[in-house]
Amino acid sequence: MQNKDFKYILQDTGSIYIGARYSYEELMHQELLPFKLKTILMQYILKEADASIILEDHFTSMTSDSFAYGVYKELKVKIKVSMPEEKKSFTGKIKYRYVDKIYPLEGFAQIDSKEKAEMGMIVREIIYSKIGLLSFAV
Repeated sequence: MQNKDFKYILQDTGSIYIGARYSYEELMHQELLPFKLKTILMQYILKEADASIILEDHFTSMTSDSFAYGVYKELKVKIKVSMPEEKKSFTGKIKYRYVDKIYPLEGFAQIDSKEKAEMGMIVREIIYSKIGLLSFAV
């Protein structure tokens, strides 16, 4: 898989979906990213985080006591991850397949970054709530 596979911005009526391989710097240059979200990222997140950091790395290392966590919690962010799962066939063979799960930010931040690596978690997508974005006062 290439990094371009996870660099996208999609919207529906309730959410904004952003691929987790974007860096904040690349994200600021995307025309599809809503202006209010760009403003929030520039004014709040980029004061703490480096612009070259990839979203996947930032969310994987985020702790519940960081300022960025508080901002993303207000935005009602969810994280979509892929994890390997064992699947046994009728003959007893063990196969591994990847299963997608969506975690609320609170649940995802509670898992230690070492545990995330041991579980084989791969962050695929960051989901921003449009209601959270609407209610956030800049």
